[in-house]
Amino acid sequence: MLFLKELNQNNVMEIISKEKIQELLQNNIFKFSSTHARLSLPIINRIYKKMINGIKFDDIKICDNLIIDGHHRYISSVFANKEIGATKTLKTSATMEYHWNDVEFLEEEWDTEEKIKRLNEMDAAFNNISIEEIIEMIK
Repeated sequence: MLFLKELNQNNVMEIISKEKIQELLQNNIFKFSSTHARLSLPIINRIYKKMINGIKFDDIKICDNLIIDGHHRYISSVFANKEIGATKTLKTSATMEYHWNDVEFLEEEWDTEEKIKRLNEMDAAFNNISIEEIIEMIK
């Protein structure tokens, strides 16, 4: 597993908030560090809902102990108590490390309706299920 403490063992649906993330940060040591200063709670919650319903995702991309791509998937996997794969990649000279306690978790929705639709279609195809099933999961 990519995290130490087992969470949500019954896969009970919950809303992931700033407070729940702060609680998680106080009780866990993450294997990987963030390279993002901010993350979007609506994205984390959408991915989390899919994960607890069995949707599989691409591996996150890491370099050493840094997440290069897949921060939202990583946090969601911790809450959903689902293992997510990690593939090695390279970082750039501009890559900065942020301690998880310094990452700002925003209520702001970063994805447009069109992007959400496209991601849902990709998730449905990747998991060989209908788009309607994906949409039902994230309600």
